[in-house]
Amino acid sequence: MIDVAAVVVPAHNEEALLAGCLAAVRRAAVRCGIPVHVVVVADACTDRTAALATEAGAQVVHIEARSVGAARAAGFAEALRLTSGADPARTWLATTDADTIVPPAWLRRQARYAARGFDLVLGTVTVRHWAGHPPHVAVAFAERYHSGPGPHPHVHGANLGIRASAYRAAGGFRDLRTAEDHALLAAATQAGCRILRAGDVSVETSARRHARAPDGFSGFLLALGGRSA
Repeated sequence: MIDVAAVVVPAHNEEALLAGCLAAVRRAAVRCGIPVHVVVVADACTDRTAALATEAGAQVVHIEARSVGAARAAGFAEALRLTSGADPARTWLATTDADTIVPPAWLRRQARYAARGFDLVLGTVTVRHWAGHPPHVAVAFAERYHSGPGPHPHVHGANLGIRASAYRAAGGFRDLRTAEDHALLAAATQAGCRILRAGDVSVETSARRHARAPDGFSGFLLALGGRSA
């Protein structure tokens, strides 16, 4: 059983999309039925990202790293501080991205999997719209992404949750500009954590062409765009 949760959102100049992300996170928090802390990490922001996060009621952490790994690590450190009075084995830490919309049942579903003994839940992503991409990109994405029945192979920092005790056992997020989610998975696997690749835990993310992390999801979509139709 999970008693308390926290959601961490790394953000670098995300004033255009952050409000929608946080509104969705709040809806998911209400549906979860337990106390939920929301932490936004404003990483080298020069816009109103931090102000919007504060207005939305989130705890804001400021860093100047320009690194999604460092941002998630700073956010999780704050989440652990905010939940320090709770049992780490009954504390759930989730993360998503500022350009992502989580569904209302997002946290509740993760907490239910945690109650069944899973320490790390890896979800999937869908794309809200394909504006700015050639028409064949959506088709190419569907062909590459969907893996059929059984556990999916994907790892997304935009849709990940982990038990606080497992996060500590894995050593936390590393200061990596990309693939920090894959590194955490590898460390959690090495630590003996029980991992679930959940096809029924999905979020909607953007297909923007301006990547925040090198070789991340935006880069993957841009590479698909370079393919011949």
